[in-house]
Amino acid sequence: MSYHSWLSLNKMTGNMLSVVPRLRRIQLISPRIQMSRLKFTTTIGNQPQGAGDDTRAWGPPFVGQESAYFISVNRNKKSMAVNLKDPRGARIITELAEVCDVLVENYLPGKLSKMGLSYQDLATVAPRLIYCSISGYGQTGPQSHKPGYDSIASAISGMMHITGPENGDPVRPGVAMTDLATGLYAHGAILAALLQRQKTGKGVHIDCNLLSSQVACLTHIASNYLNTKKEAKRWGTAHESIVPYQGFKTSDGFLVVAAGNDQQFVKVCKVLSLDNLADDPKYKTNTLRVQHREELLQALSKRFSEDTTDEWIRRFDGTGVPVGPINNIQQVFSDPQVSHNGLILEMEHPTSGTIQVPGPAVRFSNFEFDRPLPPPVIGQHTVQVLRDTLGYNDDVIHELLKLKTIEQHEVQL
Repeated sequence: MSYHSWLSLNKMTGNMLSVVPRLRRIQLISPRIQMSRLKFTTTIGNQPQGAGDDTRAWGPPFVGQESAYFISVNRNKKSMAVNLKDPRGARIITELAEVCDVLVENYLPGKLSKMGLSYQDLATVAPRLIYCSISGYGQTGPQSHKPGYDSIASAISGMMHITGPENGDPVRPGVAMTDLATGLYAHGAILAALLQRQKTGKGVHIDCNLLSSQVACLTHIASNYLNTKKEAKRWGTAHESIVPYQGFKTSDGFLVVAAGNDQQFVKVCKVLSLDNLADDPKYKTNTLRVQHREELLQALSKRFSEDTTDEWIRRFDGTGVPVGPINNIQQVFSDPQVSHNGLILEMEHPTSGTIQVPGPAVRFSNFEFDRPLPPPVIGQHTVQVLRDTLGYNDDVIHELLKLKTIEQHEVQL
């Protein structure tokens, strides 16, 4: 199969040679976009001396010299260290853009224009380039100048407002869901742009941001408010519009039960030996169950507490009612289905030794993923990319190293 080349500009990291960007204040988005690809991404950036991506320092825990956070989302990439404030460094990016299909960047809007690396600048020399800008709030508008982190966008977008216990305070989701959603939106937009380019022969500028991604992800919560003006609230593990659809405490843990229709509710009652609830007119439809939520859940909760999680799972097996335990992370990676789906990848890192990271979420029928490459050390591939991709000779490379336009960090492979 053919591959597209992507270039990612990251203010804190280095240059990336496959196409996908990261913004200065957005630490997870671009890696997730890039990791969704099948080949390689080259990261290029304007970085503090030796510092690299912020997430390299996010820890503990660390695996050798690298943070577990960084290695989780940065495999299959090549890293260049380029000073973008140096016109010679900016020229390197321009030359890479000419041979790449996609460029992803996550600088504050307007910053790259000052370096001559805006979409308008690069489109003149690379009219087929797909240029994806990721920011906190968008490329234009009253807040476009502000930096953004996942947690800030999660708060502003209403995500935190609807997350947490019913009568408790707002809670940050356990992983950076806003970053992840933005990365996936950007990934889909880039693929659509590549398909469009096959028809038009022209590139495009994509504006993807944390705020828009998370507000779009509010889905039915947003629709509820926009159409009824009813303010949303926190429901813990429960669902505002479906009952029962939540976690229940068992004698030794927790079980989530999702009765998405009236037939499934009848089956839940049968498994629990509570047929009287299925026959009760108050619970005949989901709308009625929502109206009488409190007393119904009280009866169900009492029954679930009388046996173990495993026993309830055994009883529900084959009924067609979706149920599942609330696993801790050790239990997740002990699950045989997780292993079967290839969700544990092992590779050799140049400084940290053997590492394991989560595997890809999708599989294809006609090919398998190549053996993954470990996350790169900062500037590990600077010379390689300049020589092999741009055809720079050794004299030019040595001069750029001497001028500190670029950096090459050697690793023992």
